[in-house]
Amino acid sequence: MKHVVTLIPGDGTGPEIIDATKRVLDASGANLEWEVMPAGKASLEKYGNVLPDETLESIRRNKVALKGPITTPVGTGFRSVNVAIRKNLDLYANVRTFKNLPNVPSRYEDVDIVMFREATEDLYAGIEHMVGDYAAESIKIITRKGSERIARRAFEYAQKNGRKRVTVGHKANIMKYSDGLFMKTFFEVAKDFPEINADDRIIDNLSMQLVQKPEEYEVIVLPNLYGDILSDLCAGLVGGLGVAPGANIGDEAAVFEPIHGSAPKYAGLNKVNPLATILSGLMMLEHIGEKEAYDRVYKAILDVLAEGKSLTYDLGGSAGTSDVADAIIDKMS
Repeated sequence: MKHVVTLIPGDGTGPEIIDATKRVLDASGANLEWEVMPAGKASLEKYGNVLPDETLESIRRNKVALKGPITTPVGTGFRSVNVAIRKNLDLYANVRTFKNLPNVPSRYEDVDIVMFREATEDLYAGIEHMVGDYAAESIKIITRKGSERIARRAFEYAQKNGRKRVTVGHKANIMKYSDGLFMKTFFEVAKDFPEINADDRIIDNLSMQLVQKPEEYEVIVLPNLYGDILSDLCAGLVGGLGVAPGANIGDEAAVFEPIHGSAPKYAGLNKVNPLATILSGLMMLEHIGEKEAYDRVYKAILDVLAEGKSLTYDLGGSAGTSDVADAIIDKMS
């Protein structure tokens, strides 16, 4: 069966790492066809729109997309394209995996955490405004529906993958209504999965425990903002953003992308690590049922890392973006 995939190169270093990933996935044996579509700063300059309707329609039609990082202006300019894609397509589950890999420098061992971050609500709902000239107000939105479906997807993942513990992070001791609803709904869903240990941690305590004993955590469920922040913390546990993949999954479509940003200062230098994007591509292969291709690519990645000859600067090597892709392809041949 042929899988038509919407391919969004993104901004900055995005086109380079997307090209490297595309070459690896094309060599994997998966039956893929790519539909290249624009989004982001480059799209604004060329088409006058950071997120053309045609791009959203492509994702709706194909139901799966692979996306490079997109630049989001700080403080001014357009709102995040990533947030807009999630909201427009109702991609409510931002799933991010953090696992130690061979030859990737880290202070920790045996970290294997999967994070389920609610991706359409919370302070990222975009309801904010000025109050006069001297104050700004942002409104935090947490709904029972949003809380229920992200919790259920996390428990279903744990059940399917043999995970025994699911932890919800919150600040319900202070935000008793919003975070309180998120936590309460989590435990209501947990009743449907009695074989899984469900527990909770206040978000500041969870941050400390992830640094002290990350190996004890398996699946973590978080509201939008906390999930965004702790994603970077968890990436730091396993070697950095260069090896941290992600997915945005809804009931009708899924978009796969690395956690890291577009790193525009490195654009065109063939320098950045493509592994986070390649690993995101692996999540995509698993999602569309290309198990053999997934296994082939993952084994090749492990072989390349174990060999240690084709590592980018962030992993202590001097290989370029394209060199890493070449090495992975060579291991699959």
